[in-house]
Amino acid sequence: MSARTRVAVIGGGQSCEHDVSLASAASVADALDPAAYEAVRLTIDRDGTWRDHGGRPIGLPGAVHVLTSCDVVFPMVHGPHGEDGTLAALCELAGLPYVGSDLGAGALAMDKWATKLVAHSLGLATAPGHLVTAATLAGERFDHPVVVKPVAAGSSLGVSLVTRAEELAPALEAALAIDTRALVEDVVAGREVDVAVLRRADGSLVVSPALEIVADGLFDHAAKYGGHADFRVPAALTDVERKELEDAAVATYRALGCSGVARVDFFVTDRGPVLGEVNTVPGMTEHSQVPRMFAAAGLPYADLLDELVRGATR
Repeated sequence: MSARTRVAVIGGGQSCEHDVSLASAASVADALDPAAYEAVRLTIDRDGTWRDHGGRPIGLPGAVHVLTSCDVVFPMVHGPHGEDGTLAALCELAGLPYVGSDLGAGALAMDKWATKLVAHSLGLATAPGHLVTAATLAGERFDHPVVVKPVAAGSSLGVSLVTRAEELAPALEAALAIDTRALVEDVVAGREVDVAVLRRADGSLVVSPALEIVADGLFDHAAKYGGHADFRVPAALTDVERKELEDAAVATYRALGCSGVARVDFFVTDRGPVLGEVNTVPGMTEHSQVPRMFAAAGLPYADLLDELVRGATR
């Protein structure tokens, strides 16, 4: 091992979250402590082409050569072909330590329908919903407001709030343009509150302060990245609400088999927390939700990244 730990930071990817992934990867590489780490940047183009830190196309064999020259991999590819366990599987096959969840946890958490089934087995509430595919699309009818979303996508892409019958078909088409399955869920009346669970380098689990998202309407892609949402951390919660969220987040993290850090999204309702989804490769710029939450607990961004890298190599 070199004097400094070589960390391969991978960004981009083939999903609709390509640009968000680039931002996360660049931020991580820039913020790794240069006294302890040497960041080695790799990018995956939208067409799957791997590029080195100079932007030169190197292909998968070249990428594997670079990866195996590093001590640890930090995958920052959100969405399909990354967050879903794809890059974790590549690292496993190459015998490389990596930051984050393994193939099984990534695939389960990326699938919102599978995550709902896991939540139900834990006794956690989720929004009532059902799956829609191209084969069942013609049978869909509107009878109450719903949220339509792709089953396996992130960054709130393809998510629509449907309040009128004429909005249902376009919403389903938008979701199915991103994924082969769409999820149609009842609208949950509650506050949108996220918590993050981190497995520290010593193996212990720590839950971040909760963050409330206050948005004017649906917290979609435009609201998330357009600078219009109001993130409040720590969220104003009662002790009971805080304990319920922390217990539910840890139970979900463990049941899915997560590692590293995962963001668990909830609705806080009068009847208790309702699980929304789990992100095993959450946004990781300094201003993203997870770094904001841990910063509020006294764990600065660079220290959070250090915990993640050391946790992957322990």
